[in-house]
Amino acid sequence: MKLFIANRGEIAVRVARTAREMGIETVLAVSEPDVESLAARSVDHYVVVGPAMATASYLNQDALVAAALEQGCDAVHPGYGFLSENADFARKVAEAGLTWVGPNSDTIAMMGDKSLAREAAAKAGVPVLRGSDGPLDPEADALGVARGIGYPLVVKASAGGGGRGIRFVHEESELLDTIEMARGEAAAVFGDDTVYLERFVEHARHVEVQVLGDGTNFIHLGDRDCSMQRRSQKVVEEAPAPDLPEAVRATIRESSVALARECGYHGAGTVEFLYDPANHEAAFIEMNTRIQVEHPITEQITGVDLVREQLLIASTGSMSITQDDVHFNGHAIECRINAEDPNHHFFPSPGVIKSLEWPSGEGIRVDTGVEAGSVVSPYYDSLLAKLIVHAADRDAAIAATLAALEETHIEGVKTTVPVHLALLARPEFAEVTHHSKFIETAADLLGAK
Repeated sequence: MKLFIANRGEIAVRVARTAREMGIETVLAVSEPDVESLAARSVDHYVVVGPAMATASYLNQDALVAAALEQGCDAVHPGYGFLSENADFARKVAEAGLTWVGPNSDTIAMMGDKSLAREAAAKAGVPVLRGSDGPLDPEADALGVARGIGYPLVVKASAGGGGRGIRFVHEESELLDTIEMARGEAAAVFGDDTVYLERFVEHARHVEVQVLGDGTNFIHLGDRDCSMQRRSQKVVEEAPAPDLPEAVRATIRESSVALARECGYHGAGTVEFLYDPANHEAAFIEMNTRIQVEHPITEQITGVDLVREQLLIASTGSMSITQDDVHFNGHAIECRINAEDPNHHFFPSPGVIKSLEWPSGEGIRVDTGVEAGSVVSPYYDSLLAKLIVHAADRDAAIAATLAALEETHIEGVKTTVPVHLALLARPEFAEVTHHSKFIETAADLLGAK
């Protein structure tokens, strides 16, 4: 296999590392300014697909497919972000005779439509929140539907994702105007004005299950908690999800496998849930049809290389493990370190990294796409690295992560390291009383207002 990596930064470096270990030749798509990047030096070959703007390079579907073909590649790994969950791109890759490392375009399209995904989840026996029965018909009695769900509720864009396309409704008088605004926003941002209604769970935690499928066999690799978020973007993740009733844990794991089976799933995927601690209930949010940013914490507690399994499924049609092979060991925490200024509303902090010092030692892993001298571009996501710490239990993992953060030194750009130090030292994190809106409500956190 000759693998084309249609991404950049740390995930490109990550995919290249496993491909190299498997003896797979790699070609990386790069924009003009990324020619000097760590990712470009981590692969066997790279090819320039366009200028700095992502729309002209990393999001240019035709240029990417043409480059993969010109380089004689057999398969395309999309990483996460960019076009990783774009059904049209997956279809173009397949129509060009290339192997898409991930589920087929029909599965991506179904799971990308949140209302269709919800229907599929319910059919597979996955617990779902009370909500409208599929997309909300523009002619439907929205007030009546909402009364059946109860307030507060959320209006969600069917094509939404990444925390976008969501509007909250606290009382009936707000509903119709909010639906109208949500439809307009969804049409402008996603090109699709379809919305649906769903019950809002206050102080919910965000938990998820990692699944793998090869079209015949389907397994889970445990759960994660991603509740520490800022504006619906994950900041800290951990595995396994702490303080989760075992009955709930078993339900989300088993039903996630059932959903993968229902879809005839190929590759790595993540089924996401809202967990209501007050009622000890979990309910389906969405399924992500790609490798997740937070996949390393699952790798640390299971010893399974998820990228390797992705590549095996794509190249041979089968994964190398069964459910009986999956064993859980200890606890892992991941901190997403971004080039942002916490003291100035988390504004991006582009520039040149003058010096860089990562922690090292047993249980510490750093996945990064930068090094000293790297240019942090204003054109792309601000993620610099993921600090992953694995220890015997959660308390030990928290202590070890705090120590590792203290040993992390980055000069030249502002970073979110101080925020991670503050978050992991909070009693709410230790006691698992935080929730997905915690950062916004903790006014004393750096720049988190």
